[in-house]
Amino acid sequence: MFAQKKEEERLSNSATVLREILVDQGLPTSIVDQADCIVVFPSVKKVAIGIGGSYGRGVLVCRNGAKMDGDWGAPAMYRLDQASIGVQLGSTATDFVLVVMNHTGAEQILNGKTKLGANAAAAAGPTGAQAVGYNAASMKVDVLTYSRTKGLFAGVSLEGASMDSDDDANKALYGKAISAKDIVEGGQAVLPSAKSLIDELDKISGNRK
Repeated sequence: MFAQKKEEERLSNSATVLREILVDQGLPTSIVDQADCIVVFPSVKKVAIGIGGSYGRGVLVCRNGAKMDGDWGAPAMYRLDQASIGVQLGSTATDFVLVVMNHTGAEQILNGKTKLGANAAAAAGPTGAQAVGYNAASMKVDVLTYSRTKGLFAGVSLEGASMDSDDDANKALYGKAISAKDIVEGGQAVLPSAKSLIDELDKISGNRK
């Protein structure tokens, strides 16, 4: 029950990050409208063990349907690791939002540990006027990355960061051993604790039919 409560808190924190993005327009709706999946890592903190690095726990949500063009589905828990994230973090907790722009990127992330920039092409996400004409289909980028530190959103490079399914957290949340791929592709029902997160995504964008 304690583990489940921790994961429910992670869902709540991720919903808060998305809600504040929506209010601040830090993540353009034109980008989210083109997305297959969204990954939110709230409050990633820098750690100093040997070499600088960071570690975060977050949530992935993908659209339903074989072409990932439906409504937003059930969340899967993920973790983020990076050997050196540079001066971006400092000593301040940073929220990261990763926008998966195509099916190739989504499949890579769902099939196992993914290193951004190696297994999946990643780039700092466009904001403002740069985002207006952004067309994911014409760009060779699988994942667009955004950050928020001290209330300010910006595109940020996360090249070299690794993300993987948080299997223990998924088990705690769903009450059984279940892979991220099965959660996303198996039509897993959205838990009540995830409703606020899904509602925030629905506010930002609807179906892409």
